[in-house]
Amino acid sequence: MLKLSYSKCSNAKALSLRSCRQHLHSTPSLQSRDWDDPPFSPLHKTLISNPIQKTKPHPNKKLSNAPPLPLSSDLPFHFRYSYSESNYSVDPIGYRETPKFSPFGPGRLDRKWTGTYAVASQQIDRTRVEEERAAVLGDPLSQDEVADLVERYRHNDCARQINLGKEGVTHNMLDDIQNHWKRAEAVRIKCLGAPTLDMDNVCFHLEVCDFGEKSGGKVIYKHINIILLYRGRHYDPKSRPVIPLMLWKPYAPIYPKLVNNVVEGLTFEETKDLRNRGMNSIPLMRLTRNGVYVNVVNRVREEFQSEEVVRLDCTHVGTNDCKRIGVKLRDLVPCIPLLFKSEQIILWRGNKSSEQVAATNLGGSQQ
Repeated sequence: MLKLSYSKCSNAKALSLRSCRQHLHSTPSLQSRDWDDPPFSPLHKTLISNPIQKTKPHPNKKLSNAPPLPLSSDLPFHFRYSYSESNYSVDPIGYRETPKFSPFGPGRLDRKWTGTYAVASQQIDRTRVEEERAAVLGDPLSQDEVADLVERYRHNDCARQINLGKEGVTHNMLDDIQNHWKRAEAVRIKCLGAPTLDMDNVCFHLEVCDFGEKSGGKVIYKHINIILLYRGRHYDPKSRPVIPLMLWKPYAPIYPKLVNNVVEGLTFEETKDLRNRGMNSIPLMRLTRNGVYVNVVNRVREEFQSEEVVRLDCTHVGTNDCKRIGVKLRDLVPCIPLLFKSEQIILWRGNKSSEQVAATNLGGSQQ
């Protein structure tokens, strides 16, 4: 009895193993895959997918959405890389690159590039531009409307924010402002660096300047280094002005020397003595890189009432930023830069007495 059961079991196992082997050999999909040892199994030809052949667009085929070249803009001002940080009264004495290379790209703009700006058309009616801007702005905002906009956009977590750095109000920033105005009534502009020495100048170039309107908006709020720019009641994104973008930052032209070896009105020994006194004096302030300098002008003016030479410590600010700060202080205080050395700025109040400096500061504060 045991022998019969054992023989039946052995026959059943043999039949099952034989049927499994026949099934494996008869199944091509399992036979092609070495599932016993996958790391060393060769890939089957059917598993390798054919590479997708990308069709190249025809070179003569133009995109339907691309604007025709060259671009034409009726904005009534010269196109510069930086508007707020450019001195229109000083002409460069040379260029680091030929004016033939326009930062807008070859053949992309119908304005001539002179090396510092793209010349605006002379056939623009300024009266018509002012009327169009007034029509877009509409009636003045009430105090409640201004308070509501300020509460919505003045906070640090505002999504509609543009950072303004050491270059100031740049040309491509005007396009960024228009893009934010598509979905928001106002845009928050956070200013850092040398432009914060003169926030009124930044607001002036964002709204209106001598060459015409820039963004077309209106500043409704200014606190320390924060500006809110309102687009207007009747702003239409579909009728926004054409603002050609600069493809690269142009090289800065060469301007006259900022600090002469001998200051006008002094001898060489007197100039050297003032510089040594400034380097050995205690610094009035210590400026940080990309900081907020809204109170520097007033501090320097107050110091000049008692001291003849002032030193500003600009460690880690950078040589170029030190010169930017010195140029702005020269025009705003006013004063005479004596030395830029080891990231230190030495300023001289000039041949003025402390009483004359106090009278000048009083007149500037009243304005």
